[in-house]
Amino acid sequence: MTAKETKLTSLKKFSSISSLKEVSESEWDACAGDENPFLSYKFLSSLEDSGSVDPKTGWLPQHITCRDDKGELIGVVPLYLKGHSYGEYIFDWSWADAWERAGNKYFPKLLSAVPFTPVTCRKLLVKQGQDEASIQHDLIQALVSVTEKLDVSSLHVNFILPDEISLFETSDFLSRTGIQYHWVNKDYETFNDFLSKLTSRKRKNIKKERKMALESGVTITALNGDDIKEQHWHAFYNFYLDTTEKKWGGAYLNKSFFELIGERMADKILLIMADYNGQPVGGALNFIGENTLFGRNWGCTADFKFLHFEACYYQAIDFAISNKLKRVEAGAQGHHKLQRGYLPTLTHSTHLISNFSFRNAVEDFLKKEARQVIFEKQELAKMSPFKQ
Repeated sequence: MTAKETKLTSLKKFSSISSLKEVSESEWDACAGDENPFLSYKFLSSLEDSGSVDPKTGWLPQHITCRDDKGELIGVVPLYLKGHSYGEYIFDWSWADAWERAGNKYFPKLLSAVPFTPVTCRKLLVKQGQDEASIQHDLIQALVSVTEKLDVSSLHVNFILPDEISLFETSDFLSRTGIQYHWVNKDYETFNDFLSKLTSRKRKNIKKERKMALESGVTITALNGDDIKEQHWHAFYNFYLDTTEKKWGGAYLNKSFFELIGERMADKILLIMADYNGQPVGGALNFIGENTLFGRNWGCTADFKFLHFEACYYQAIDFAISNKLKRVEAGAQGHHKLQRGYLPTLTHSTHLISNFSFRNAVEDFLKKEARQVIFEKQELAKMSPFKQ
């Protein structure tokens, strides 16, 4: 696809590109920065190169790029034209159903997000040293322009940072909130230091779970960088397939994707592997950010009591404390995370609805939903395992 170009100012040129191959890794990463591994060229290109993100799977890249008058890339937005709502974790199926029952076409739609990854991160990516506010404003206008040119029903920007909310709202985007569970590092020196801040009952429960997970005869190993070998990826992919088939009936990510991230960004990966009698039986995949450990995928081919909690939550906390990371984000859903120190945290997304009447209906829905989310968060906070 030929890149579509538009000029919002006399000094900036905006294009929509259908592949990351149309820009260099150094150009993209100069805008994306180092804070979040999912925005990196290595991660996003692995999705494209593996075919996990592809028109055949309902994902057509339409990344927005901004260049100055010298041709230097100074801003980008990851963007996809989608034929469905799978792999997003911000659910709009009811919107699609309502709009199509009214005789209209909801798909395709535009989505700015990291595919298959419910992680909060900046979407308006500006190269350091540039006029961030001006370029962010123009990137939003470029998104609006692409939405109009493609004549799609809607544009969705998922899991944005709180400081991006007002930027989108000034351009008629509708805001939406949700809840995830995040663990926050309060300058803990050790895991026991963290436990000491919990109520006695919760502290004893976590100690019991960790003890029972290891008493089952399972050996836990934390792997990073060159320690992650081909056999580890082979085993983990089988774990991933087992989990996805049980939960969703199909895997979004293929084996090639895991092989590519292993080749390209192993230094940003923490792979927790569980062995029993010398054979791999489970694993948890995490990504290491500048200040955050992101828990992503988990799988296990045998039933070991509390192994899920140990591999996914407690090992992640151990790693964050040892490496002085500020937080652990353990992915979507899961009230069970709360009693293990992961507290309810608001997530944010923003939505541009093209049709005025449909926009009003969605806005009304979101206002009601927001009240429910705030109430739920307040109720969940009462169940905090921490001492009051």
